[in-house]
Amino acid sequence: MKIVRRLRAHATQDGDGVNIHRIADFTQLSLDPYLMIDELKSDQASDYIGGFPPHPHRGIETFTYILRGGFQHQDQMGNVKDIRTGQVQWMSTGFGVMHSEMPLASEDGAMHGFQIWLNMPAKDKLRPAKYQDSSNQSLPYFDNGAGGKLTALAGSWLFAGKTLTSPLNQLTAQAAIADVQLNAHGTANLALQHFEQVVLYIHSGELSQQNLTQGQAVIVDSQVAIELTGGEEGAGVLVLAGQKINEKIAHMGPFVMNTQAELQQAVADFQAGKFGQLAL
Repeated sequence: MKIVRRLRAHATQDGDGVNIHRIADFTQLSLDPYLMIDELKSDQASDYIGGFPPHPHRGIETFTYILRGGFQHQDQMGNVKDIRTGQVQWMSTGFGVMHSEMPLASEDGAMHGFQIWLNMPAKDKLRPAKYQDSSNQSLPYFDNGAGGKLTALAGSWLFAGKTLTSPLNQLTAQAAIADVQLNAHGTANLALQHFEQVVLYIHSGELSQQNLTQGQAVIVDSQVAIELTGGEEGAGVLVLAGQKINEKIAHMGPFVMNTQAELQQAVADFQAGKFGQLAL
């Protein structure tokens, strides 16, 4: 595995005082087509109980993955869904979305999950919004027999000779997202040469041979085989792959467009009520 760049998540807050760790790049776009990786991981309800009250988005796709606990999602399209442990959710916001995400704690009060932002190409930024989740479907997974298991969260994957395709397979930029779980000293090999971008985020344990621990991420050379080995306590690795969009962006809060004029139009459309509203 050839590491191009190392990154570490930093502590911040979002929503109604929710404590998260974030990796983001809205300027150099080194994660392209990804913009941001937010991880919420806590055993204390005070870290997340405020949730994410109603707010807008335009020009991005959001992808949510829950490892423990859950959130209730509601949007102006009429979707009201509980996203719980092991489930995923995708929104292609396009022209605009209004939504809220409020916490559903596990029995022990623990919460662990991700929200990932992906950019959309200019040609798609004003198309109608789309929504999909896995609440009524199972996500495919495969155990390679060497202490490694891959769950296909989005897109299609070839793992240990097995093709796995998630029911969520229409993400922008041909993006594919997987969770690789490694036992202690377990191994997993990934061949992702057909992607231009590959990012690994360690969310649990550590990778022994790369000296990477939870909360760290690496951008790797997609043209070089990726070999992962779990540490003494194993590892959990989020794998984000996709094709680069290669477009400059303009970013302000929940809006990601291509020019400042488009950002101003997004604000004006939101203030004019064109994003709709939640049926509370």
